Amino acid sequence: MKITSKMVKELRDKTNAGMMDCKKALTETDCDMEKAIDLLRQKGLAVAQKRAGRATSEGFIATYIHGDGKLGVMVEVGCETDFVAKNDGFRAFARDVAMQIAAASPAAIRREDVAADLVEREREIYRRQALDSGKPENIVDKIISGKMEKFFSEVTLMEQKFVKDQDLSIQDLLNGLVAKLGENITIKRFSRLQIGA
Repeated sequence: MKITSKMVKELRDKTNAGMMDCKKALTETDCDMEKAIDLLRQKGLAVAQKRAGRATSEGFIATYIHGDGKLGVMVEVGCETDFVAKNDGFRAFARDVAMQIAAASPAAIRREDVAADLVEREREIYRRQALDSGKPENIVDKIISGKMEKFFSEVTLMEQKFVKDQDLSIQDLLNGLVAKLGENITIKRFSRLQIGA
């Protein structure tokens, strides 16, 4: 099958990968869009893991104020160089993360950052639910494990589905940006303020 510029553009729009990377992924997967997306995500993850140990002492603080000023977010996104900190794509990512935090209200950036007492409380709630519904003791732990995975995917920023594209998590978005810009990028901290909350 012949690779068209329309196919390359569609893949680029879905993954934020470079044009040549998209074309190469389509070639390697015989123009299968889903396989090409998976291939680019794997490559992005590999690049991100390779760069993960590098210091991110530069960066950008993005803000998002929703509607009538009753909800606001500040997020610090770090990178390695001032050059990338001034990059439009990097800043757009930071603003998207601020909007994500406003919309999805995560409790923490990563699952290891979620307060231990909150994790334990959720685990106990799921245990009680499983036992009260009459589930056998030997499968209760499997039920709890599955429910905890869902819990973390909802309350941790990196595992949440991106509000602008439900096919991508924030981690996927970050991996794509790391692969594209060639630097380690980290979401360092955020603050979400809401009137009356």
